Amino acid sequence: MIRPFDEPIYVTRPLLPPLDALQGRLAEVWSSRWLTNAGEQHERLGAAIGRYLDVPQVSLFNNGTIALLVALRALGIRGGVITTPFTFPATPHAISWSGARPVFCDIDPVRLTLDPARVEALITRDTSCILAVHVYGIPCDVNALQDIADRHGLKVLYDAAHAFGTKIGGVGIGNFGDASMFSFHATKLFHSAEGGALTCRSASLRKTFDDLKNFGILSQEEVSGIGINGKMNELQAALGLAVLECVPAELERRRAVIARYRERLEGIRGLTVVSEPGGVESSCQYFVVRIDPVSFGCSRDTVFDRLKHYNVFARKYFHPLCSTYDAYRDLPSASPAHLPVATRVVQEVLCLPLYGTLPLPAVDAVCDMIRHIQTHG
Repeated sequence: MIRPFDEPIYVTRPLLPPLDALQGRLAEVWSSRWLTNAGEQHERLGAAIGRYLDVPQVSLFNNGTIALLVALRALGIRGGVITTPFTFPATPHAISWSGARPVFCDIDPVRLTLDPARVEALITRDTSCILAVHVYGIPCDVNALQDIADRHGLKVLYDAAHAFGTKIGGVGIGNFGDASMFSFHATKLFHSAEGGALTCRSASLRKTFDDLKNFGILSQEEVSGIGINGKMNELQAALGLAVLECVPAELERRRAVIARYRERLEGIRGLTVVSEPGGVESSCQYFVVRIDPVSFGCSRDTVFDRLKHYNVFARKYFHPLCSTYDAYRDLPSASPAHLPVATRVVQEVLCLPLYGTLPLPAVDAVCDMIRHIQTHG
C-alpha cells in the first residue's frame, strides 16, 4: 500500500543560508547606512556572480522581468520578436510592455527550446530580435540561432532564468547572444529572494543597462534617456552573497537526487526524463519528465492529480502555453496549427520535486507512487 507523505512535498524549496552568514552581512549594511544605489554588498555580489557564471559583464536588478525590459530597450528592440510559447509569462509580457510584438515559434521536440529550423520562416522586415529561453536550464541551440541572427541582422536575447551555472562545452551560458537575463527569484537554484541580472560581453552595453535601471540618470544634473527603477538593494545583495556560498553544496545534493530519480524511473513505459544535450553542464534547476498518455496508460494530468492525493505537489511547467493567454491567442503566430510540438509537449511535461534537502527515501517513495499510478490509476 502506498501511503501519503505526512507533510507536503513541494516541487522546490528555497535554499536558505545559515542565519549567522546573513546577519554578518546585514551588520555591515547597518554600519554603512547604505541601503541601495550600488552599495558594497551590491558590488561584491556583482563581481562574485561574474566569476561564478564566467561572464565579463554583469548588471544586477531587482527582478528578472525588469531586467528583460531594460535589455529590450537597451538593444533598441521594436516590431516583431520571435520567441517561444513554452515559457513563463514574463517572457512575452516583457516583449509586449516594451512596445514590441511577440511572434511565437514552435519548439524543438527534444530540447524543448526554440526550434531554429522554424525560426527563419517567421522573419520579416519587421523582425528585430530573437528572444529564446533556456528551458529548465537546457540551452538553446545557440550556434544555429546566432547564425540565423547574423544572416538577417537580428539581435539575440536569452531568457536564462533557469540556467544559473549552465555551461556549454565549458563556456558559461551568459556569454551567448547580445545579452542574457537571469532570475534570482526564491524558487531558483541561486536567489536573492527577488532579483535578477543581465550579462553580456560588451562593457558599453553593460553601462547602458546600469544607466537605464537607474532612471537613465548619469549625474545629479544629467538624465540620458527614459529609464526605470530596476536597482537591486543592499538587503537583496547581502542575502544573495550568503546564498551563493551555499550553491556548490546544494548542487551536489541535487545531483544525488537527480541520479536517484533516474535510477528509480528507468524502464517505466511511456515516461521519459528530459535531459541536457551532450557537453552541457546542468544548472540542476528542475527535474522534468514527459508522460505519453498512450504508452503510460493515463495522462500527465492524472499523474499530477493523483500525486496531490499523496501530498506531493509537482508542477505542470509550463502549462498552459503563453500563446493561449487572452492577450495573445488572436495573434496569427499563436494558432495551435503553427505550434504542433509545443501544443503536444505542454500536455506531457511534469516537474517532480527537486531540492537539496529532499531525502532520497522520499525520492524513492515518489517514484513508487508514479509506478502505482501507472498500474492502478
